[in-house]
Amino acid sequence: MNIHEYQAKGILKSFGVGIQEGIVAKTPEEAVEAAKQLTEQTGTEWYVVKAQIHAGGRGKGTIKETGAHGVVLAKGIDKVADIVKSIVGGVLVTKQTGEDGKKVNQILVAQDVYYPGEVETEEFYMSVLLNRQTGRNIIMYSTEGGMDIETVAEKTPELIYKEEVDPKVGLQGFQARKIAFNLGLSGNAFKEMTKFVTSLYNAYVGIDASMFEINPVLKTSDNKIIAVDAKVNLDDNALFRHKDYAAMLDESEEDAAELEAAKHDLSFVKLDGNVGCMVNGAGLAMATMDIIKLSGGDPANFLDVGGAANAVTVEAGFRIILKDPNVKAILLNIFGGIVRCDRVAAGVVEAVKSIGDINIPVIVRLQGTNAEEGKKIIDDSGLKVNSAITLQDAANLVKELV
Repeated sequence: MNIHEYQAKGILKSFGVGIQEGIVAKTPEEAVEAAKQLTEQTGTEWYVVKAQIHAGGRGKGTIKETGAHGVVLAKGIDKVADIVKSIVGGVLVTKQTGEDGKKVNQILVAQDVYYPGEVETEEFYMSVLLNRQTGRNIIMYSTEGGMDIETVAEKTPELIYKEEVDPKVGLQGFQARKIAFNLGLSGNAFKEMTKFVTSLYNAYVGIDASMFEINPVLKTSDNKIIAVDAKVNLDDNALFRHKDYAAMLDESEEDAAELEAAKHDLSFVKLDGNVGCMVNGAGLAMATMDIIKLSGGDPANFLDVGGAANAVTVEAGFRIILKDPNVKAILLNIFGGIVRCDRVAAGVVEAVKSIGDINIPVIVRLQGTNAEEGKKIIDDSGLKVNSAITLQDAANLVKELV
């Protein structure tokens, strides 16, 4: 689950991570009040107005309607309202949103942390995630903060450092100090960075995150270490332990089909193909997508209805898939192990009748317990549904109909 920058920073702060302070707002009036509060709290007189959407590249992105960028410096409280008017309600297009962009419903008014001081500011990159090859958490960091890490990896890979952490023992003090040393820090900035890294790792583990990305991590002109931006992904499988974080979900940022699927306890991921697929089991779903591809089609989605497929879940799956205008056919591939194929077939017939006219081919492949009986139910239903027993039969029908 993705969350907004302001939410991510709030979580980090609760774990002792230094952050760029800010207050979220939805209107110009709220933004001005937020700026006043920030001045009282931090003394700042300049403010950074940041569009809150689930996408990177906001600073270089532009609002379709006004041409404004997604991150704008307001040099005085009198500039805040006009800047917010040019952002909120508009559609922000970045390299990660595609041409359609995303509508901006709220902004973050943050303190300007690039203030003058005794030393120059420095920007670093830092992320925490799981290395699936080693089964360990990994802290990836670089002196090249503020840049696309992919570009840094391609052009100057020697500037990217990695520190693996054994989850059984946790981050050790020497590892945090090693990170601060590799970033070229000394004195108070060195001490601040070791604290920052330790708190950041504790936050990552403490909230069951799947990824942290802080870009940039800033060394301020008075040697403080703070997170200027924050991208946090939460592990969906652990949200039952974090009801308060689960409540942070912004449905306006999520795919409507995926939200609907979640309400029916269906595992759904939208893809860009033309053949919708519905299966019971993740492994079978992968095989089904392979069959679709080998037959000349492209999978339009991953949809797992689980081990107990019935009329309700099948109907919900059909409705979700049919909302995709790119879908030219639907392949329902069910293995009758926990559930009998004849019951699934009856559920399919009931679901199709409930939905009404389905103007694209539907292929139902049943295998396992009572597969032949299930095929007969489909064939005798009088509905425009094609039945199959083997994967090859299903593949041939996909090739023929799509």
